[in-house]
Amino acid sequence: MSEQTIAFFQTTVVPIGLMLIMFSMGLTLALRDFGMVAKSPKLVAAGFGTHLFLLPLLGIGIGLLFRLPPELALGLFIISICPAGTTSNALTFVGRGNVALAVILTALTSLVTVFTIPLLLSWAIPWFLDGRGDMPELSVPGTILQLVRITILPIVAGMIVRRFAADAAAKMAKWLRPTSFIILILVIAFSVAVSVELVLQNIVAATPAIWTLNVAAMALGLLIGRGVRAGPRDSMTLAIETGVQNVTLALVVTMSVLDNLSLAVTQNIYGMVMIFNATLLIRWWRARIAAAEAPEAA
Repeated sequence: MSEQTIAFFQTTVVPIGLMLIMFSMGLTLALRDFGMVAKSPKLVAAGFGTHLFLLPLLGIGIGLLFRLPPELALGLFIISICPAGTTSNALTFVGRGNVALAVILTALTSLVTVFTIPLLLSWAIPWFLDGRGDMPELSVPGTILQLVRITILPIVAGMIVRRFAADAAAKMAKWLRPTSFIILILVIAFSVAVSVELVLQNIVAATPAIWTLNVAAMALGLLIGRGVRAGPRDSMTLAIETGVQNVTLALVVTMSVLDNLSLAVTQNIYGMVMIFNATLLIRWWRARIAAAEAPEAA
């Protein structure tokens, strides 16, 4: 694969794919949906706080615990500071979780991490890579503007379409519903294809840490849910929202913003691990949801 093809995919195809995902999210959102923050403040605050504050600490801690090489540890940290993705909303729907809660948490984390990701990266790059000469360059204002362009603006555009053309938005949302998963698979496949040697060299060293981060994140979501006395549906939703990240955005950050494929190794593996583990959680948690709903049905 030529360098021109790789550069075109990294700088054009991947960002456009992410914009399409965020636009599809906007098609399902209305301003009134944000009223859930007032209706269920504990649930929203629990999911938002866990994602924004506890998950990055978990990413740092697991990287140190497993003594990952700097690039793998930084790649793992980038995953932990990214928002939830629309894939988490789809998994929540499949698992009969609280889809409204999942959508609002995905939207809120997507809006806020546009500003937190560049700030955290400006600290993390020199800290993880320890002054090495091959450190990627990062402009905080430039990165914020880039993330606004490929995340917030498409969300707003989707919301505007829903506001003024609700029927068209519903049809478009139906067709675009599988988009996030398809784009995620395509982006991971491309990233693996152009860095297959790096992936093979690091898969054994990186996978245990990646699996641990994902399982610990979902377990943290369940524990937080229990702490705020959430029901089984809400607890599972918090677990999925905490453990299923927007890997496409993480890959955009590493490939398009930082232009560093070595950082994408952990994200490629995480994208597959998170879907597998979330599916296991759904199957395991299904009985709890059914048991909780049985008295209501009776």
